[in-house]
Amino acid sequence: MKEDDPPHTHDLRTVLQQATQRLSAAGVETPRREARLLLAHALGTDLGGLLLRDWIEKGALAHFHTLLERRSLHEPLSYLTGRAGFWSMTLDVSPATLIPRADTETLVEALLELRPDRTDISTILDLGTGTGCLLLAALQEYPQAWGLGVDLSPDAARLALGNARHVGLSDRCNIICGNWAQAITGRFDVVFSNPPYIPHADLSGLMPDVRDHEPHRALDGGDDGLVCYRILMQSLPRLLKPRGLGIVELGIGQDHSVPALARDAGMDVVAIRPDLGGVGRALIVRRAGEP
Repeated sequence: MKEDDPPHTHDLRTVLQQATQRLSAAGVETPRREARLLLAHALGTDLGGLLLRDWIEKGALAHFHTLLERRSLHEPLSYLTGRAGFWSMTLDVSPATLIPRADTETLVEALLELRPDRTDISTILDLGTGTGCLLLAALQEYPQAWGLGVDLSPDAARLALGNARHVGLSDRCNIICGNWAQAITGRFDVVFSNPPYIPHADLSGLMPDVRDHEPHRALDGGDDGLVCYRILMQSLPRLLKPRGLGIVELGIGQDHSVPALARDAGMDVVAIRPDLGGVGRALIVRRAGEP
């Protein structure tokens, strides 16, 4: 503590330096950035507000040290702050859902490429909605559309509904708890899904942030990683309107096996769009024979 600091405070720069060293030793990839984000969260401010401060109070420091300890044990940053960015939104997250990832934005980009007319979409279904990120991003881009999100987890469904309220879209969507499309009889212009697709035997090899903290229910794709894809592809023909598009996230190396499942189910493969890393990420399908 510097001599001119208020009593019961600690020098912020020193705190940040020590926190960065601790996270680096724990194997966190971007330790300085994450130390700053955690400190801003502990202080109830943002990164800009952090620049205006020279010291941290004792109570906030104790909270920061708790967060730092949890992050050092590889609890995901977004679970610690309760927030994650996706598309143009900041969404609530919890251990009931996967944390939204930038790769998943590829699915929204694919829809915008194929349906550039923002009046062309009126109904959207999101199977396994999680935080609601895909559904809500698409509703933002298609202002005349209404959407339905489905998730097996009641906690995830509640979280997605809360996110819809936070971003001002709750009057244009509904979120229900259910097992994929079993209870759905209508048809949609777009059906999104980011299903569990990690082969069961590969779960133990995931990064500890994911393996030890994110819900296995949303990760485990069965023995070959394809269990949920089989269900999805059999359901899509009855869920899609004429000219409707199914847009499904793929895992690494699944850009041959999942399209084959789609064709076996009577679907045509429109395209596979890569993410920023070049991985075939968004599979776009439609009912066979449609233009």
